[in-house]
Amino acid sequence: QVQLVESGGGLVQPGMSLRLSCAASGSTWLLHTMGWYRQSPGKQRELVADITSGGGTEYAEFAKGRFTISRDKNTVLLQMNSLKPEDTAVYYCNAKHRLGNLGWGRGTQVTVSS
Repeated sequence: QVQLVESGGGLVQPGMSLRLSCAASGSTWLLHTMGWYRQSPGKQRELVADITSGGGTEYAEFAKGRFTISRDKNTVLLQMNSLKPEDTAVYYCNAKHRLGNLGWGRGTQVTVSS
């Protein structure tokens, strides 16, 4: 089992930045991909970005050019710049091993509002 703890959410104005952090503990030798998903009310959870243990990244179209994912061993960071009101959501950290899902964090609220 892997435990994931997120931090860094909050309330910001449009155009501002936030950095989310997720630290994994437990059976971390199983980790392959770590990433961030988000879910807004009434919408399905969607991928924001993820990164493999080898450094390969994948971004959602809405995240390209504004968000940057990075990883240091068992910690994954999401730098979010030029935030928009439509980025408002609960952001969840996710971890996968090579064959499937390892777990989810509890989520951190990001609210972008003037």
